[in-house]
Amino acid sequence: MELKDKKVIITGISKGIGKELTLALLAKGAHVAGLGQNQPDYFHPNLLFIKTDIRHNDQVENAFKEVLSGWNNELHILINNAGLGYFGKLEDLPLEQYHEMMEVNVNGVFYACRLALPVMKKAQYGHIITLSSVAGLEAYPEVSGYCATKFAVKAMMESLYQEVRYDKIKVTCVYPGSVKTDFFRNSPGIKPHDFMLMPEDVATAMVQILETPDNYHVVNYEVRPLRPKGEK
Repeated sequence: MELKDKKVIITGISKGIGKELTLALLAKGAHVAGLGQNQPDYFHPNLLFIKTDIRHNDQVENAFKEVLSGWNNELHILINNAGLGYFGKLEDLPLEQYHEMMEVNVNGVFYACRLALPVMKKAQYGHIITLSSVAGLEAYPEVSGYCATKFAVKAMMESLYQEVRYDKIKVTCVYPGSVKTDFFRNSPGIKPHDFMLMPEDVATAMVQILETPDNYHVVNYEVRPLRPKGEK
């Protein structure tokens, strides 16, 4: 896919992978609409930010309407990037944190896909990329709630790719290991460090996936740091 002039919606663009991916796509000549709660600290003539709490379908619907009306109802790429995690033993995890993870990591993805698909199906063209996690491939202690959300995303995307492949829509689920971002702000025991994956490298890989030929479909993409705990 040639990315110049493509219309892209990304959730969560203020930091980390979302920020690096947005900058990379803008550099390729794409038009990006970012949906999220935090205003990005960078600007570009082809970037539109719409303050949106993706936990609420009405806000997602309003954001999509605003974006698509300005883009002549065109949408080529959807990136479900927004997500968060809280950690702790299952019985100690506050219900409000569990519900927030489910609402952002699962419901927000569902809401955005549900709105993007009719546009892509009509055009018989599109690519949806969703960020899961290695925690969506294997479970870890004291990460039960977060793992549940990312396993759910894995199942959703694997079902979706089979539903829409003959509509010429690609669906890719990305499973990164630990990335040096502020994701770990809710986990006092884990501090970001240079042996983690770099967000710009994950973003570069996602751009490469988007640029693959139309009949080349990357369904699942798993990437991990080689030495996550550093030197021996």
